[in-house]
Amino acid sequence: MLSVLTFLPLLVCVLLLALPGSLPARWCTWTWVATAAVDLALVAVLWAGFEPGGGMQAEQRMRWIPGAGVGYHVGVDGLSLPLLALTCLLFLAAAGYSLRGTRATRAYVCLFLFLQTVCLGVFVALDLILFFVFFDLSIVGMYFVIAGWGHGERARAAALKFFLYTFTGSLALLLGFIGLYLAAEPHTFDLVDLARARPLAGRGGYAAPVLLALGVGLAVKTPTVPFHTWLPPAHTEAPAAGSAVLAGVLLKMGTYGFLRIAMPLLPGSWRRYALAIAVVGAVSVVYGALVALAQTDFKRMIAYTSVNHMGYIVLAVGAAGTLAGTDVQARSLAVTGAVVQMVSHGLITGALFLLTGVLYRRGRTYAMDAWSGLAAHTPRFAAVTAVAAFAAVGIPGFSGFVAEFQILTGSLASQAVATAVALLGLLLTAALFLRALRTMFLGTPRLPGSVPVGGPGDLDAREAVPTVTLLAVALVIGVAPRFLLDVVEPAGRTVAELVAR
Repeated sequence: MLSVLTFLPLLVCVLLLALPGSLPARWCTWTWVATAAVDLALVAVLWAGFEPGGGMQAEQRMRWIPGAGVGYHVGVDGLSLPLLALTCLLFLAAAGYSLRGTRATRAYVCLFLFLQTVCLGVFVALDLILFFVFFDLSIVGMYFVIAGWGHGERARAAALKFFLYTFTGSLALLLGFIGLYLAAEPHTFDLVDLARARPLAGRGGYAAPVLLALGVGLAVKTPTVPFHTWLPPAHTEAPAAGSAVLAGVLLKMGTYGFLRIAMPLLPGSWRRYALAIAVVGAVSVVYGALVALAQTDFKRMIAYTSVNHMGYIVLAVGAAGTLAGTDVQARSLAVTGAVVQMVSHGLITGALFLLTGVLYRRGRTYAMDAWSGLAAHTPRFAAVTAVAAFAAVGIPGFSGFVAEFQILTGSLASQAVATAVALLGLLLTAALFLRALRTMFLGTPRLPGSVPVGGPGDLDAREAVPTVTLLAVALVIGVAPRFLLDVVEPAGRTVAELVAR
């Protein structure tokens, strides 16, 4: 089932490209919606049959390049299953949002179908080279989305910067994979075999540069300070659906790599440098919020909040590697919070980026000071944006509160100072969203000159359904998180125990 789920979008992409002649735009987009819906249904079936605490499940192994120790090995556990569900839901939301129409629709839809396959592939891959192939292809797909459907000439520059940064990071990641391969006896790229063999245990002088290569490659993708500078222009210039997928799914490949690869394969080195990792996370939290607070561009502001929110995940995985003054339960809580934060950020920030597309469609600008009193013209848009903003702040009742509470509680035992610094990020995030809401939606009505004479239209069904659905799932997780925690907690405990060895 995993292979069907992963490659179904790619198969549909190939079929769309193979059909001769021009195809109706709506036909292409509805095909994407149907494909994404089928994939989400397959994930639901997988979730229903999943046994929490049962380890890796739905595994499939095939020989691929046996002479180099490379195989087609896929599987799913409590770390990857929630991210599979998030990926399918976000792509379905992006497909529904795209029913509003875009230029070169067949190519646009095919790129997103290709992206869906490679994103799912990253989260099911249990071979390092297979992981790397999917990881790299996601960069290619998103480059063309930004360059081809972004906003004007600046989109090409933003796409090039995104590609160069993240491709350089992937090369560093490949060096780390080769280091693990060479240390293993027999040589292999299989993640399960490497975790069992622990080839770099007790080899600190060799393990440190391998961890550095892995850390840099994954930090660029996350991104953390100081590897974040590609993110704001990529988000600002990308189409709304592209930004939602970039923030909601592609950024998670970095943090997922920390949990799946760096921590279990290099536990000794991870413990040794855990303090530095936690500090980077705390700095990213505060820096991202401070820079977001200074923005006057709504979409760019949300882009910087991604640096802030992903910083909490880095803080958590750093704290999980610190042994002094903590126990397995605290480390497990931090890891579980990190996974829940990945899901929460994908849902809420994905919805926010779709809403920025609504704003741009109405006035061709993201500048917050170009709008005032917008709530009087678009009450539905104002209400949904306000809900998304408060969800991003982490108020109780939404998934962000569950995630951040677990992260801060699990991190406090071993990283009290870094956790206290990260708490400042919560206040700054609240301030920047309240300022944005006040500027755009309250006060005397003022609209950009590009708005039609009849005024900006309110949210329509094709815009409201995807965004409200994402926020509704965040609400369900915030109110009744047990269905998610039952899946994540056993896997989080396993990672915490591996790091402690």
